[in-house]
This record gives sequence, C-alpha cells and structure tokens, in this order.
Amino acid sequence: MTVHKQPLHAHLIRRVPEQFSWIDQRLVQQRYIDQLSHPAAVLYLFLVTVGDNRGLSYYGDKTLCKRLQMDTSTLVEARSCLIRRQLVAYRDPLYQVLALDCRKEAAVVDQGVSSIGQILQQLGGGAR
Repeated sequence: MTVHKQPLHAHLIRRVPEQFSWIDQRLVQQRYIDQLSHPAAVLYLFLVTVGDNRGLSYYGDKTLCKRLQMDTSTLVEARSCLIRRQLVAYRDPLYQVLALDCRKEAAVVDQGVSSIGQILQQLGGGAR
C-alpha cells in the first residue's frame, strides 16, 4: 500500500531558518542515534539547535547542566560519548557539531596520530 503524504498544515511547512539549525536525517537512517545514551542524544539535539552554520556554539557546563537538567558527571559522560562517536568536537567552551559524512575521514586521520612515546621510539630516543 502506497501512502501519499500531504502536509496537514501546508502554511506551517518548516524551512531551514537563517540561523541554520537542522538535523541530518542520516542520524536516524544510518543509526548513529542508536549508539547514544539518552543524555548524549539530548546534548546533541541542543548543540545542533544552537549551532551556527559551521556547527559552532559555546555553552559552559553550568549553563548546559541547568538547561538540560543534568548533573555535571552526566554531562561529561554525554559529551565524551559524542566525541568518541565523532559527532562533536570540543575545546572548552567551544563545541563543533561534526558532519556525519566526515566521520570515516576523521577516523583515518586519527589512526595516524602517535603518542609522544611512539614518536620518540621512532626517532631512536625511546620513551622509558
């Protein structure tokens, strides 16, 4: 059975607003959201909503905890989850929501990063 979708309220069809804020459907279609805890998904939604056209926003932990009704440890864990999943980058207090299609490229770049000890060993100095 084919469903013909028609807007229920044609005069209220959403459009990408000037401040940009839009959620990429691949978040659901490619199951990125399935890998997130509830607090991480809430933080991601907030960051997508407040981010500019480059995905940048800055909010301090105290403000985020209050706005998202989280304690500090929950916020830190949610942020760490988003960083591990390469959905956001963070350098206090700046957040960047990352493009979903850049995740594989970022993983390749990250694999080339060495620790100081590894670099010293490669140079013959050894880190002991």
